[in-house]
Amino acid sequence: EIGELCLQSAQCKSGCCHRANGLSLARCAPKAAEFQDCSPKSIYGVYYKCPCERGLTCDADKTIVGSITNSNFGVCKDPQDSYRR
Repeated sequence: EIGELCLQSAQCKSGCCHRANGLSLARCAPKAAEFQDCSPKSIYGVYYKCPCERGLTCDADKTIVGSITNSNFGVCKDPQDSYRR
């Protein structure tokens, strides 16, 4: 359930075990909605930013530097939007 302590994302109904920073306890959190910050991948099954809701893509910096510095966050976008333009 949202708000419950977790060790990995598989324990959460939402599929996102989230921690605000390296020192905080991880808790289940809802997936990121459109235009919210997101993370394309997790570190040991715990996210600093949750992945996007189903149907949205996380438009993020996927470079190796981004994953090492933990700054490879992006913004959830609807992939359909780019087709409509």
